[in-house]
Amino acid sequence: MNLNTVIAFLFAAALPYVAGAQQDDAVSFNNPLDVAFGDPYVIYDNASARYYMYGTGGGAKNGFAAYSSTDLVNWKSEGQVYYASNENGWSDSTAAWGGAYWAPEVYAHDDRFYMFYSAQWRDNPTNELENFKIGVAVSDKPTGPFIDMYDRPLFDPGYPIIDANVYFAEDGRMFLYYSRCCYKHPVESEVASWAQQKGWFDEIEESWVYGVELRPDFSGVIGEPVLCLRPPVDMDNAQAEWESRSVTSREVNRRWTEGSFTFKHNGTYYMMYSANHFAGENYAVGYATAEHPLGPYIKAANNPVLEKNTANGGNVTGTGHNSVVFLPDGRMLCVYHGRTTKTGDERVVFIDEMEIDDKGVLKVMGPTTQP
Repeated sequence: MNLNTVIAFLFAAALPYVAGAQQDDAVSFNNPLDVAFGDPYVIYDNASARYYMYGTGGGAKNGFAAYSSTDLVNWKSEGQVYYASNENGWSDSTAAWGGAYWAPEVYAHDDRFYMFYSAQWRDNPTNELENFKIGVAVSDKPTGPFIDMYDRPLFDPGYPIIDANVYFAEDGRMFLYYSRCCYKHPVESEVASWAQQKGWFDEIEESWVYGVELRPDFSGVIGEPVLCLRPPVDMDNAQAEWESRSVTSREVNRRWTEGSFTFKHNGTYYMMYSANHFAGENYAVGYATAEHPLGPYIKAANNPVLEKNTANGGNVTGTGHNSVVFLPDGRMLCVYHGRTTKTGDERVVFIDEMEIDDKGVLKVMGPTTQP
């Protein structure tokens, strides 16, 4: 199945009156899309029959922008939809990275739209460089304006956190996943010892993915966060090579586990995640599976499922922080950011097909740049 087939179906899904469209009516496109977002997240709104994409950057200042589309190919800028200066704003736009307004995800729930995002918290008595927390803003429309629900972050676990993702369970419960940042989190491992012996780094900091149940009114969390994913301790672990490339390439003294996205398929919970330096060429995506939303999660043997293609003659690097679009017929599209030789350091959006076979193995057919 090629992307032309996917686009033909997307028109049929978004525009019911052309449900009989044939392959000849398909629209061809090339990755990357003309959208300069990092950390892209896409939802479909039934009321407007449009897809909406949110992400980091996109021209927004002290907040977040959005794009809309009827076909996932042609995207219209909706401008800035969240401003940190709103009446309940709790962040510090003067802090490092311009306030670090990162990774917004929007969910339709009870006829309203809720944006979960990361930013620097202005309550910072010890003057930490990374004082990231997660906030929740709400709007009556997918195009905003989104207003913070509370004049504070969702909760404070005692360390910096980013990359919120929410899973809505069938029983009505909601689970928040986030990444504990590498900042001031050195971890002993064989990889760390190896890097020390080489004289490259004194320590290796790590980020880990946690999950916790959300309160129904999004005012906080229930219980204590549960560790779901972390980089492997042993160098002979099957995941160690690809998750440690930022260290083994001497790029930086950190190993990341971030940008998680959790969904359920055929009774199994899948958590996709990104590893390595988000600003480097080795950023890549893997996944793990579990029988419960909070795990324990087991990483897949076929990781990574999305990575740079330069070794095969391609020009795409830095592929990561994905979300998934679920089509009405059960097919899936992986939405992620990456870089090309042409875009340089700028992160741009890619959309590629994704599938889970009858053995439960997840595969992403990308990165692609062909029509």
